[in-house]
Amino acid sequence: MTRLARIRLTRLRIPLRAPYRLAFGPVEHFDTILVECFSDDGASGFGEATVLTGYTDETIEDSWRAAREIAADIARLSACEARLRLAPLGAMRPFTATAFGTALEMLEGSQTLRLTHEQSVPLLAGINAADAQAMRAEFERLFAEGYRTFKLKVGFELEKDLAQLRALQALTRGRAAIRIDANQGYSAAQGVDFVRRLDPADIELFEQPCAAADWDAHLEVARASPVPMMLDESITGLEEIERAAQLRAARYIKLKLMKLGSLEALCGALERVRALGMRPVLGNGVACDLGCWMEACVAARHIDNAGEMNGFLRARAGLLDEPLEVREGALRLRPGFAPALAHERLQSYAVARA
Repeated sequence: MTRLARIRLTRLRIPLRAPYRLAFGPVEHFDTILVECFSDDGASGFGEATVLTGYTDETIEDSWRAAREIAADIARLSACEARLRLAPLGAMRPFTATAFGTALEMLEGSQTLRLTHEQSVPLLAGINAADAQAMRAEFERLFAEGYRTFKLKVGFELEKDLAQLRALQALTRGRAAIRIDANQGYSAAQGVDFVRRLDPADIELFEQPCAAADWDAHLEVARASPVPMMLDESITGLEEIERAAQLRAARYIKLKLMKLGSLEALCGALERVRALGMRPVLGNGVACDLGCWMEACVAARHIDNAGEMNGFLRARAGLLDEPLEVREGALRLRPGFAPALAHERLQSYAVARA
């Protein structure tokens, strides 16, 4: 039986290469908690929680405090006992609980993280440029690198959002797919106005137009939309997946590892989405390379569309000693890859340790 010998926590503040524009404000750095679990037989496993307040109710201060309490509570327990202690925390602190849950899974040799052959997971590319000329340059560069699915953030100002969408469609011209993401930025009336005025050309889906808890507003937009809808922030677990299917609220459901608490739970949720007649999308645009690599390992088995686990490309530094390989717009996964942490490189980004 695997028994924990010690747990090491590191709180990091990692700057981004460029601000990441979201409807609820720009993100300029990642607030990340790194959890390392060590067993008494010398094995180790690690997980991350990159906290984005606004997407989750958790704050970095609350998560750091909770992480220290959790570590003290499960230290010296068996991995099985530790997982049982973590289970009730998933609903209250999903990001923090996931960091511990995935560290324990890696510690015990999760089969999900073990690939038998090389695989490629196509990635989505985000369009971050604000004006037409910069957008053209950004799109053409990314298209030349092999990306074929692009995300445009909206939910800011309706007229400007529509103008940016038209500018991107003028560039794709049937060559690539577009995902639109409002990050809860619209009211029901704004969302309805937006979908009624858009051209469906090349649009794969429209993600989360209204506030996460406002299902009625979302349904108003969905009923008016000529393009498929996707729910993200509204989905925190299996209960919301079931509700989305019952209400016919979306054709796509977006999941992230940090919502589910463990790799095992994520795999189960993805398959449940599919069983209910919807299509799963996976990936976190606000995560470091550790979390993105774990999601890609899951995507290689469960996903058939562009992955959104591209947050690691935004950070100036990765958690892993060996950088993840991206080639021809896809994340390359090698069999036998054994991730190691870049402790020395991360020293300058560390805020606290425990």
